Amino acid sequence: MADILNTLHLNLITPTILFFFLGIFAGGLKSDLAIPDVAAKFMSIYLLFAIGFKGGVSFVESPLTPDLAFSALAAVVLSFIIPVFGYLLLRVLTALDKIDAAAVAGHYGSISIVTFVTAVSVLENLGYDYEGYMVAVAAIMEAPAIFSALWLARGTRSLSRPVLREIALNGSLVLLLGSFVIGIITGTRGMAEIGVFISSPFTGILCLFLLDMGLKAGRNIFQSRHQVTTGLIVFGFAMPLFCAAIGAVTSILIGLSLGGTFLLMVLCASASYIAVPAALRLALPDSNATIPITLSLGVTFPFNISLGLTLYLLVAEYLHKI
Repeated sequence: MADILNTLHLNLITPTILFFFLGIFAGGLKSDLAIPDVAAKFMSIYLLFAIGFKGGVSFVESPLTPDLAFSALAAVVLSFIIPVFGYLLLRVLTALDKIDAAAVAGHYGSISIVTFVTAVSVLENLGYDYEGYMVAVAAIMEAPAIFSALWLARGTRSLSRPVLREIALNGSLVLLLGSFVIGIITGTRGMAEIGVFISSPFTGILCLFLLDMGLKAGRNIFQSRHQVTTGLIVFGFAMPLFCAAIGAVTSILIGLSLGGTFLLMVLCASASYIAVPAALRLALPDSNATIPITLSLGVTFPFNISLGLTLYLLVAEYLHKI
């Protein structure tokens, strides 16, 4: 019990998490506090650039093992099958029709890069190492869920050229993978040149970004509260726990480290509110976009940031003790 309380304290009583709570509080009370869109865009670009570049440098410093290939394959499979589980659960818990259930499920098969970045920050603060290629795993898990959602909703006929282009050229995916590749190419020399810019401002910018996310989550919950049923709320809490368990089992089978296990659990448990909405806006224009965004950003994201990360880390630590 003492270990659990200590982990909760280390993860919750930190500037990043507390700024997120401040945002939820202010947003829920309809405060006029706001982060300018331009500033929020810059912070998003910075965080993707920093985590991608650091991941590339770490990848160069790590030996190439079969774990990389297995992790990449697992990322594709997990991202594709998680929406199937989500779709079946939604059809049991809610009255959503086929298209809306598929759209919501697709959000949960993809990932929240902000949750991933926060999880990386948690590991670095605690001094835990992790596989550098987990950044690539995060990028890989962006797209398959979109294809899975489209297949669940309408079969393969919804995979038009504009939709495929939207998926392939999604800005967050391009920047994350591009920074990762540049980190691989430049290695430690590149880190020596720009390491101060990547490392020193990172936590402060993450605090402000999570403040903005908290504001959006708080306002989203308030504005969409009449559309979210009890069944959807149960799904928003249960789905990340179920998916994190799948990620934990997979990580042990692959042989990931404690840090890698934690990150794969976080990736499986998180839900997209950037890449998937953009793609499904084109592919499923008749779906209700409010419901998945409210669930992913207003329910699952706050849960993961506040309690989920702590639970997943405790499980990862336990699995690597037995």
